[in-house]
Amino acid sequence: MKALFTDVATTRGVVVRVSVSYLPEQSEPRRGRWFWAYHIRIENEGPVAVQLLTRHWIITDGRGLRHTVEGEGVIGEQPMIAPGGSFDYVSGCPLSTPTGSMQGSYHMIDEDGDAFDVTIPRFALVAPAVAGEQ
Repeated sequence: MKALFTDVATTRGVVVRVSVSYLPEQSEPRRGRWFWAYHIRIENEGPVAVQLLTRHWIITDGRGLRHTVEGEGVIGEQPMIAPGGSFDYVSGCPLSTPTGSMQGSYHMIDEDGDAFDVTIPRFALVAPAVAGEQ
């Protein structure tokens, strides 16, 4: 399946692209659980290699409740991305509402030792309406 990257942000030559998919097979709306998978592609259009060190997410549910997630790397890795290179990963997010959003940043360091934050664009989490669902 080819990802359709609908949300994009660029910071200092680092492009973050996001594609999101609702996963009905992992969701249980009657039990108040909705689940999405998101595919992220990080592209380095800059002149020097960069390394992703940490992530910072702000997850907002449909009631406006915000949850912050911070941690080292992504999916257990701290990828080094060469100029012209990219890194892809897929992760998931459960919510207790059928809508919400995610946004955040990656803390990176370039091969010259300069640290900087890269914006992860805000993207919507929206479950499709199902006939008969209340």
